[in-house]
Amino acid sequence: MHKASNPLNAPHNPRRHLLRNGFGIGIGLGLGLGLNSKSLLAGTTQRTHLPFAYGERELARFPEKKPMIVLTSRPVQLETPFEYFDNKLITPNDEFFVRYHLANIPSTIDPNRFTLKIGGNVAKPLELTLKDLKTKFTAQKLVAVNQCSGNSRGFFEPRATGGQLGNGAMGNAQWVGVPLKDILKLANPGQGARQVSFNGLDTPVLQSEADFIKALNIDHALDSNVMVAYEMNGSDLPFLNGYPLKLFVPGYYGTYWVKHLSEINVIDTEYNGFWMNPAYRIPDNDCKCVEPGTAPTKTVPINKFTIRSFITNLKNASTIIANQGTAVRGIAFDSGLGISKVLFSSDDGQTWKETQLGTDLGKFSFRGWHTEFTAQSKGELKLRVKAINRAGEEQPMTAKWMPAGYMRNVVETVTVTSV
Repeated sequence: MHKASNPLNAPHNPRRHLLRNGFGIGIGLGLGLGLNSKSLLAGTTQRTHLPFAYGERELARFPEKKPMIVLTSRPVQLETPFEYFDNKLITPNDEFFVRYHLANIPSTIDPNRFTLKIGGNVAKPLELTLKDLKTKFTAQKLVAVNQCSGNSRGFFEPRATGGQLGNGAMGNAQWVGVPLKDILKLANPGQGARQVSFNGLDTPVLQSEADFIKALNIDHALDSNVMVAYEMNGSDLPFLNGYPLKLFVPGYYGTYWVKHLSEINVIDTEYNGFWMNPAYRIPDNDCKCVEPGTAPTKTVPINKFTIRSFITNLKNASTIIANQGTAVRGIAFDSGLGISKVLFSSDDGQTWKETQLGTDLGKFSFRGWHTEFTAQSKGELKLRVKAINRAGEEQPMTAKWMPAGYMRNVVETVTVTSV
């Protein structure tokens, strides 16, 4: 059976540390590891500029990660450079984005002492070790996208409140874990159970802050695809992606994917904590949008992904050769209905042609696509890509707006120059 590993390869120390290669995130992140925040970025000169106002960012290495775009370091928010997505459907662990809400994250977790507690309205409260989860339940494997609710928020016009992210707060991985329904079945929820709440080991810095607790309706929690995940792309979860356990909710935004999952409670009410209400709410209407500058009159918790697609091998200001075939490729995904086709336009959406879809890794996964076109003359070209799913849903040609800057899925445009 799969066993939790020690990233320091130190048999005398069984704890999983947020330390790799002799450095830590430091007290600049409130971890008390003996290094200040400057030590992490010492010698780092790489910078990048996301294509919107105030888009300059620093690239930095964090534990178990390649250079990532730093939105904030307290709490840790790391965006994947978009070029990392090209020509791969599975996002490697060291390229996977990171999003914390609370700055007090654990610096040491002992896999031999860690337990997951299940309580509330259940006939049999449980306290499961990692060994229990890996040996007493049947493991399940699924490939799925995890995407931050605010992915692409920086492109909202007018500007929306919140972290100004580009398109890199997403990733696709193969996850292994225990179906949540199997754990709940063992605990035996009682009559009147309405929701299930989830808490992790990250905690608030100030007493005035709300602990990060999320909830799912009981029917959703019992869906066979929802899991308690302990493995990502064939390895333990990276520390910053939730080691040793993460709630896995395919097709739903990453706010529900609770990291360092340590407590599950079955409750008889609708959980109304801060991170469910008022945070992470969307307009309760068909378009899930409002007129720019206005506020919705009614909201509901954010839920399923919108349908999206991207060009990954070309970017704004790329040059191509006129009268010569140019390869174009990218990715598409939705909430789990499945991508049926991806359309490509080289004339700003005036005409479209169907692309060739790549390998199908499952309905929750990125779906690759590729095509080729020839620029007939020199000059500027606007390339656009649009996905359609098996239910006939497709991306809108004009962007929708909401105050929180969630769920952007407008047809993307990449401007290139033919020479």
